[in-house]
Formats: sequence, structure tokens, C-alpha cells
Amino acid sequence: MLIGELARRTDTSERLLRYYEQVGMLSSARRENGYREYDDDAEQVVRRIRALIAAGLPTRTIRAMLPCARPDGSVQPCPGVLESMRTRLDQLDRRAEELDVARETLRQAIATATARVPR
Repeated sequence: MLIGELARRTDTSERLLRYYEQVGMLSSARRENGYREYDDDAEQVVRRIRALIAAGLPTRTIRAMLPCARPDGSVQPCPGVLESMRTRLDQLDRRAEELDVARETLRQAIATATARVPR
């Protein structure tokens, strides 16, 4: 499939797809006219990349993980990547705790303000 079709199927800009290719996370063949042509599994690869980026993993870690992806779409960490994944999970856990505290503080402030407002 051509880059425009891949972009449409994955809701990803062509520019971003070129970047994924530039950093080694995605590959394509070139037609005689120079157009990029992606194979059928490119759509799944792009969706996997997007999910891992959304999880906050850096592209260098994602690039190292992609060769270890399973046909069912799951990603198994390649050697040397597990520690990076654990570090990111710890960061996400800490951020979730911070958000829980912020949420509770905001709830209490709203409850206090609501109790003081005469009806």
C-alpha cells in the first residue's frame, strides 16, 4: 500500500510515517517512481508504535522492541529493553499517584466551596 493509504488506515500523518521510517521503526520498499510502498503488516506495526508512544516509551526503546513483536499483535520485550519498560512503568505509577492526590484535593476544595455557598 502507498503512504497515503497507510496514513488513512492508521489516522497518522504521512510526515509521521516518514519519521518512523527514518528512525528505523517502519520500513518500505520503493517503486520505480520513488513512491514508498508498505507491506500488509505495516498497519499493525504503526498501531503498535502509536500505542507504545502513548505509553510514554522513547522511540529508541520502541525500535528495539519491534523485532520481538508476536504475530498476534502483542509485544514481548527484547533483551535489554525490559529495564527501560520497568522504569517507564514506575514513572507512570508515580504520576498516577500524583494525579490521585490532585484529584482528591480538587474534590475537597469543591466540596468546601459548595458547602459555603448559600442556596
